[in-house]
Amino acid sequence: MKQDYKTIAKETLEIEANTLRDAAAALGGEMDRAVEMILGCRGKLIVTGVGKSGLIGAKMAATFASTGTPSFFLHPTEALHGDLGMIGKGDVVIGISYSGESEELSSILPHIKRFDIPLIGMTRNDKSTLGSFSDIVIPIRVEKEACPLDVAPTSSTTLTLALGDALAVCLMKARNFKKEDFASFHPGGSLGKRLFVKVKDLMRSENLPTVSESTPVKEAVVAMSEGRLGTVLVLDAAGKLAAVMSDGDIRRALMNEGFSLEAPVSEYATYHPQVIDNENMLASDALVLIEEKKIQLLAVTDTERNVKGVLHLHALVEAGIS
Repeated sequence: MKQDYKTIAKETLEIEANTLRDAAAALGGEMDRAVEMILGCRGKLIVTGVGKSGLIGAKMAATFASTGTPSFFLHPTEALHGDLGMIGKGDVVIGISYSGESEELSSILPHIKRFDIPLIGMTRNDKSTLGSFSDIVIPIRVEKEACPLDVAPTSSTTLTLALGDALAVCLMKARNFKKEDFASFHPGGSLGKRLFVKVKDLMRSENLPTVSESTPVKEAVVAMSEGRLGTVLVLDAAGKLAAVMSDGDIRRALMNEGFSLEAPVSEYATYHPQVIDNENMLASDALVLIEEKKIQLLAVTDTERNVKGVLHLHALVEAGIS
């Protein structure tokens, strides 16, 4: 018999959503205490767990690390075989185990406490081994797993991950962590590029296709082809930017009666083109300008209209500026 997968998927999402709502309503002072403990940490925040809890823990550590809290994931088995030395004075540990009785995790807990390392446990049972060793317990309690057998970790892993996100957001708020700070940790990401890449980093400043106002159109076309920008910069008698002529200008000129390739570019060029005189402008802001003006190229000049370079839309796209 054909299953109604849409209904099954909807039920799964509703079960997990209800789990999150119930946890939000039941949240107590443990989150406040956990945040204060981590804020007081002079070292690193170390997250540990095995199996599904370990996968969730690795994601949590990555989130903490990218939002201003020095953090890494430590597998309990690796810790038992030498990596326990990675935990030191001033650190805080988050241990994750839904049952609280994970053998590998339980094996390292006495060693963590022997060095008086603060421990935050994430478990459903505060009387479990993990709960008993923990200074603070963030409860992972679910009515039922979304799994139809109520066996596979589904609702419980969703809740654990969400509580980790909630803890990270609390820490971000406490540290007044801003968008610029996030970008500093992600210089290669889209946000980092938007906040750090400047026009001067992407503009072309050498071998620019330039012509004078009296240059015949046919010679300007050659310069345009050689420049590979689809545009030539038109300079006045003083060598300053006066106009630009694009391949679009030429196509439109071809529709005019009396068009001549021998005519000077001044007859068909676009005067008073859009320019910017600040090469330190963010490339993302330049992109906004290009999109607003519906153009392909921005000329970059100094305040006296001396050409310093050009910024083409293609350069922005290739750099991943969006």
